[in-house]
Amino acid sequence: MTPTTVIDIGRQAIEVTLLVAAPLFGAALVTGLLVSIFQAATQINEMTLSFVPKVVAIFVTLIVAGPWMITMLTDFIQRMFSSIPTLIG
Repeated sequence: MTPTTVIDIGRQAIEVTLLVAAPLFGAALVTGLLVSIFQAATQINEMTLSFVPKVVAIFVTLIVAGPWMITMLTDFIQRMFSSIPTLIG
């Protein structure tokens, strides 16, 4: 196994990780932005008001995008396992 192969496998792993995490991060970002705008407009400074909607948004996003995320991860792992013989030899 050459250093180039190791770097390529690492790059693919980081890409899959970013793709899988992006919907959750996006949902948290949008929800946090909307709650912050709401808090600024109404001058309500309650910490649970920003935390609870983010948790709910991430949970809903996980339910909606969960099958796609699992498919991405299992496809990557299957590709890694199937390429073990070529990487060793």
